[in-house]
Amino acid sequence: MTWLGVRPEREQPMLMVDALEARCDKGIVGDRYSGRSGERQVTLIQAEHLPAIAALLGWDEVTPEQLRRNIAVAGINLLALKGKQFSIGGATLAYTGLCHPCSRMEKTFGSGGYNAVRGHGGITARVITSGIIRIGDGVQTVSS
Repeated sequence: MTWLGVRPEREQPMLMVDALEARCDKGIVGDRYSGRSGERQVTLIQAEHLPAIAALLGWDEVTPEQLRRNIAVAGINLLALKGKQFSIGGATLAYTGLCHPCSRMEKTFGSGGYNAVRGHGGITARVITSGIIRIGDGVQTVSS
């Protein structure tokens, strides 16, 4: 993990944290999606995609908080997790789909923001086993 954050409320700034508490079928404690049983309990992005998005925008840098993702990881292709369960720290998550950009990207990045993020938005997951996720934790696939 290279970055962790929560979205406390809609339209409010993300809060960077050193650790996240992931709860089974509830999501991330303190995140606006916590308590929902849906497919978007946790959002992840590859840190390697951030410079690509920045280049498409003509910016020097783009951060996970601008994209409103909970977790940024490096050194693993998140798409390789499709259809799998994976552990991060003490939590087990299940891949639920792609994290497509929303219209907010135009507001955040200006004209072209949505298209710059398309294909680089990361993935969504739900929590299978509760646990703590910390900066520096690795991602491991779970045997079925």
